Amino acid sequence: MAAHPATISSAERTRTATAGAVLGHIDWRRVASLLHASRALDDIEESRLLPERKVLYQFSARGHDFAQILLGLELTDAHDGVTVYYRSRPLMLALGVSLEDAAAGPLARGGSFSGGRDIGVVFNLPRRSGATVLPACGGVGAQYTPAAGWAQAIRYRHETLGDQSYARSIAVVLGGDASCATNGFWSALNIATTLKLPLLFYIEDNGFGISVSSHLQTPGGNIAANLRSFSGLTILEGDGSDPGAAAELTHRAVEWVREGRAPLMLRLTVPRLSGHSGQDTQAYKSAEILTEERARDPLPHLHEFLVPEVMAESEWTGLAAEARAGVERAVEGALARPPPDPASLTQHVFFENPDGTRALQEQGGLAPEGHVAAPASRTARPSGPRINMLTAIRRTLDVELAVNPRMLVFGEDVGPKGGVHGATLGLQDKYGAPRVFDTSLSEEGIVGRAVGMALAGLLPVAEIQFRKYADCAAEQLNDCGTLRWRTRNRFAAPVVVRMPGGFFKCGDPWHSQTNEVAWVHGVGWQVAVPSNAEDAVGLMRSALRGNDPVIFFEHRAMLDGAWARRPYPGDDFVVTFGEARRVRAGAEVTVVSWGAMVERCELAAAASHVDVELLDLRTLSPWDRRAVCASVEKTHRCLVVHEDNLTAGFGAEIAATLAAQSFFSLEAPIERLAMPDIPSPHSPVLLEAALPDVARITQAIQRLASL
Repeated sequence: MAAHPATISSAERTRTATAGAVLGHIDWRRVASLLHASRALDDIEESRLLPERKVLYQFSARGHDFAQILLGLELTDAHDGVTVYYRSRPLMLALGVSLEDAAAGPLARGGSFSGGRDIGVVFNLPRRSGATVLPACGGVGAQYTPAAGWAQAIRYRHETLGDQSYARSIAVVLGGDASCATNGFWSALNIATTLKLPLLFYIEDNGFGISVSSHLQTPGGNIAANLRSFSGLTILEGDGSDPGAAAELTHRAVEWVREGRAPLMLRLTVPRLSGHSGQDTQAYKSAEILTEERARDPLPHLHEFLVPEVMAESEWTGLAAEARAGVERAVEGALARPPPDPASLTQHVFFENPDGTRALQEQGGLAPEGHVAAPASRTARPSGPRINMLTAIRRTLDVELAVNPRMLVFGEDVGPKGGVHGATLGLQDKYGAPRVFDTSLSEEGIVGRAVGMALAGLLPVAEIQFRKYADCAAEQLNDCGTLRWRTRNRFAAPVVVRMPGGFFKCGDPWHSQTNEVAWVHGVGWQVAVPSNAEDAVGLMRSALRGNDPVIFFEHRAMLDGAWARRPYPGDDFVVTFGEARRVRAGAEVTVVSWGAMVERCELAAAASHVDVELLDLRTLSPWDRRAVCASVEKTHRCLVVHEDNLTAGFGAEIAATLAAQSFFSLEAPIERLAMPDIPSPHSPVLLEAALPDVARITQAIQRLASL
């Protein structure tokens, strides 16, 4: 276990508070009151509500609480942003969250942070005139890169948009010592130090990650010691149980980031005076460790620090009794709240609810700040020569960057190189590095920072170079998609993630994957898969002007494919998500496809001598059930063709829907033609053997028509 600073006497603590002006600004009575309240909440949950199974997940903050309260009282700027984790309730109290709201979350009551949709210690706090607490995630380390995104948004809004109210704003990320072993921590550290962002890494080192000692998380058990030589990072560390030292260090850290506009890590050692969660007995800790931790409890240390120098014993006792009584009332009030309404269960997955109603999120994206998009048209006005899909995407990004100063485009190689596929070529020269920029090689960092930027009111457009690389960002992508739902529409993060993939001249398991169905299955994501340049323009513009996160899948074979070329449809052209395009009308067989397979299906339909109706879905989330069902009810037959693997591919969803909604219209089995259940092979010979080709699609159409 990591060594901790020795316990010091009350007189020595008083002497450590040498910065009288620093300590003098602290309302110690409020600190004491909040600490007593936090302890009372933990005690009531541990001793009463958890055994009664009224609280199902309980995470005590005892030992971490005092230092967090000091931090919360320092976060006074209107645009400060904080990302937290499951042990951060004391910070929430210091930021002004009511005791009843703090109690209602773990009780899963209506009106709480998530309204029973998420575990009660996963906090969020939308605000316009105080520190925003970005929606927390249950995954360890997931809080770091969104904090980096918020910090970058602070700089952008201050320096590029010229908003002076952001001049002293900072981002803060709270994390335990074990979280410093995660990808998110290291990605955020790289982002913050290379860009010199105003980000405070606030590390609460209790020596354990559940039961695993910090020595197995980082060499030597001290992340600050290991990062002493990390370029661009200032480090402070001390004892989070020592009132004078912790207060002085916390104030110094916050002010340094505010003034220096650069990252700093503050590592405070704290005791974890409870199990990891309410179910954890801490049997893995020796009696010696438990005794040492109890000796470092900040509550009695604060008592020694304040009594009698700052307050009398009677006042301390009175504050404790008052806090306890307030918590008891708050718990009763929280218990009296109604449980969540099951009728609202499916609301707030997207901006538009299943019943067609819309409710604007409180914070995140452009809309809550009054941004109004330029007029749009669903009518294409083709002009000029046919252009390829790559040019169409680049031109659309160009147009939207020009009309929307809050839009940023970024990813690996998107700057001077213009992207590995060329979609951003020349955009950095035109709009500058603050708006079009390269990132470090971390998809976790690319998507995580995009989430933080969106929550801060920007429009981030992130590029993942190839679909397979998105796997490294799966946690951030999934968390982003569920964000609106799990916060009850308090927050949303409308980001656009551009994701090239699919076969090109050849294939391989790393650059040619499609697997778009993974993000269709991902809650809260819209998924666009254009097959041609015109649709790419319309769908991209709809994504950029929408209010939901979008995966924009750019098929590599279509970026410069001759079939996919179309005249540019205009600077205001949009394609509505969820509306399929009828490529050709027919009465004998319905063929449904998307992406690169649409071209092959059109050629097969022409060669089949069958009256085929071909539908290009264009978007898979939402997808046009109505158009598909209507077509099948006319033709009575359906073939679905896609590039993704057959098993559990999106074709299975279409087939299941048709079986449920159009069963009595079918005169033949629904057929699917797709890749076998293998990765994309590299050899062109193997690739063509794996992909649905024109000949096999033609044969499938003819066979289906003959049934």
